[in-house]
Amino acid sequence: MRTENEARPGLVDQLLQPVDIASVVAFRILFGALMLASVVRFWAYGWIRDIYITPTFHFHWLFFSWVSPLPGLGMYLHFAVLGLASACIMLGLFYRAATITFFVAFTYLELLEKATYLNHYYLISLLGMLMMFMPLHRAASLDARRDPRLRSNTVPAWVLWLLRFQVGVVYFFAGVAKLGPDWLLRGEPLGIWLAAHTDIPLVGPLLAQHWVAMFASYFGAIFDLFVVFFLLRPRTRPYAYALVVVFHTITGLLFPIGVFPWVMSGAALIFFPPDWPRTFLAKVVRIRPQMTNEVVEKNESISPAKARLSSLQRFGFVLLGVHVALQMALPLRRFLYPGNTAWTEEGFRFAWRVMLVEKLGYVDYRVHDKTTGRTVILNPARYLSPLQVKQMAQSPDMILEFAQYIAEDERKHGREVEVRADAFVTLNGRPSKRIINPDTNLAVEKDSLLPRPWILPLDDSSTP
Repeated sequence: MRTENEARPGLVDQLLQPVDIASVVAFRILFGALMLASVVRFWAYGWIRDIYITPTFHFHWLFFSWVSPLPGLGMYLHFAVLGLASACIMLGLFYRAATITFFVAFTYLELLEKATYLNHYYLISLLGMLMMFMPLHRAASLDARRDPRLRSNTVPAWVLWLLRFQVGVVYFFAGVAKLGPDWLLRGEPLGIWLAAHTDIPLVGPLLAQHWVAMFASYFGAIFDLFVVFFLLRPRTRPYAYALVVVFHTITGLLFPIGVFPWVMSGAALIFFPPDWPRTFLAKVVRIRPQMTNEVVEKNESISPAKARLSSLQRFGFVLLGVHVALQMALPLRRFLYPGNTAWTEEGFRFAWRVMLVEKLGYVDYRVHDKTTGRTVILNPARYLSPLQVKQMAQSPDMILEFAQYIAEDERKHGREVEVRADAFVTLNGRPSKRIINPDTNLAVEKDSLLPRPWILPLDDSSTP
């Protein structure tokens, strides 16, 4: 019991308290293993060639148009380095160099081609960045075996809570994003996706029922909004995690969302007590890890008087606060843009808007030569890969970028042209509607973070 004169530890003191390193080490091992499997998967399916080598044009992120693929066999070498970094993270070998290499290499891939954007790729980049600053190699690692001075069975509590925050923010804002009319009133896009699986034995016919889509939609929204809170409570944690595994297994089997379900199932273990791997090994595998005297000393509470921060530590906590604030702000920036975010895609990315959209688009470009007065119709499928065509046709910013590529290519051949788009998109089962103002000369429009006036608003008056 605290005395009246004893100060209650502040937030910084609590974040500096030592906690068992076991759970974050397990996180490191699972993360490295999944990333290594992903690299092998990319290689086996030929995606390195199809996404990064074969296309002659790549869609760029704003401010990163200078990023380009490595020539020749460079992209294969790049993936080999990425796989090696993943393996080193898993093994805890040259951990600092491995995490830096992984973050830079993986983020580089994301910057190469906007058409490949997925929420879990963004999450992987964030986790890779955070791990660069976390001492997750101080136990169950080859680094600790090589240099016993590194060994420790504890880490500061901020390491554990920052990982919990980063995983938790995905679930929570994915739930917030589902609080819209399409998801809650129409049961879309789940209705479309579930109806495509009616061939599944026994339950297949049920998946075409509207009430099933509505039930699944409400369940998904409630799950995302509240699962983190139940994972944090000791009494409900085992049941919540069992639900996490079942939920992600079903979504992983039904929908083509890559390694996302497995990443989230593994990452959710971070909400268990920090010593859960030791408990698991002792009770299930019958291995009882020994705690050293050093650990006992480190596990003693640190009083506020003992917590003296250096300038570097203070700067680190400032950066931590900036990161947390940014992760909270990015999903909310969509409210700064007019219209339906799923339609315009303004504020849509980097906001954990997971499984909210079923969009199909079609676009042709009208290229008008100012000198001759001649207008030709250009089909982008002649120049882009199938993946690029599919993603570009539903994304206004990518439609703009390819229009400007056309204009620049014509300019290199001595022709000044105007480029307009006939672009039509269907969103979550709505009739196909025009998304780009057909009178706008996209060749002279500038992309920015501001709202794009040439995107036509979604007219829901005829929505069934």
